[in-house]
Amino acid sequence: MTPEAGPSLGPVEVEAETLRGYVHRALDGLLAVVDRVGDARLNQRPHGPSTNSVAVLVVHCCGVVDHWLGRVALGRPGERDRPAELRATATADELHALVAATRAQADADLAALDGTPAGTAPPRYQEGDLPGPGTVADVVLHVVEELYQHLGHAELTADALAA
Repeated sequence: MTPEAGPSLGPVEVEAETLRGYVHRALDGLLAVVDRVGDARLNQRPHGPSTNSVAVLVVHCCGVVDHWLGRVALGRPGERDRPAELRATATADELHALVAATRAQADADLAALDGTPAGTAPPRYQEGDLPGPGTVADVVLHVVEELYQHLGHAELTADALAA
């Protein structure tokens, strides 16, 4: 161990069920925000066009899960339209349906990734996409990171809309 590197944790294993639980909790949190703001404010951008609505944040999170787990980690074909995610509008019912579909696909994707050997490179990973060495585990951790970051954004957006 070099002084600048710091201590090493060594291999850290997380059960697929634990990862599913974190993904579910974040998606449930997003739906709680959707229900809190309601259809009347779901598509409002609290501080103008440079901020995101709750609907945008939910659609974007679903895009994150599909892209990183399905396309990057598993190599599923297709391209992501991130700019469209950031322009999206939706009703609460549409967001509930989208999150339900995303949850089901995430469960299937995490099951497919379960047991992936440590250090496995994802089929569609590009160098520099993530801060880690670019393994399947890095991709899954990134999905969890993004979901909770944007859940916080959605909660702040709901607070701003209620003010």
